[in-house]
Amino acid sequence: MENMSKDSINLEDIVQVIVGSSALTIPVAFSEESWQLSETLPTLNIIIILILSLLFINIYSFEGIFQGQIKHRLSHFALRTIIDYGVTFVVVFIILFALNRMPILEEPLIAFKRIILLSFPASMGGVIVDGFDKE
Repeated sequence: MENMSKDSINLEDIVQVIVGSSALTIPVAFSEESWQLSETLPTLNIIIILILSLLFINIYSFEGIFQGQIKHRLSHFALRTIIDYGVTFVVVFIILFALNRMPILEEPLIAFKRIILLSFPASMGGVIVDGFDKE
């Protein structure tokens, strides 16, 4: 049964990612510095932050959730990364929207940069909480 939890993504996993990503998004989302940084940081730096987020999710998932055993589960490993980051992305969007800091219609590039910037710490929280019951 323990192996089953590693080979499937269920509602509990999604909820864990939501809780973990929310816990690290909320303090940063209330920071005016993060809003301003998303406006001034060059797009290349935002891309680097996105890559780092995905890299850290993969490293933690590889060691913490899959215990280095992904040879026959590579598609599940990739799917888990996409779902973890996707859920984090949505959580960050909702929190910023609730704070009226999501200028998606007026300044979509700033909005997108802001989501990626805040998704960096949020994705770490999400994947760590998701991995708690799998180790």
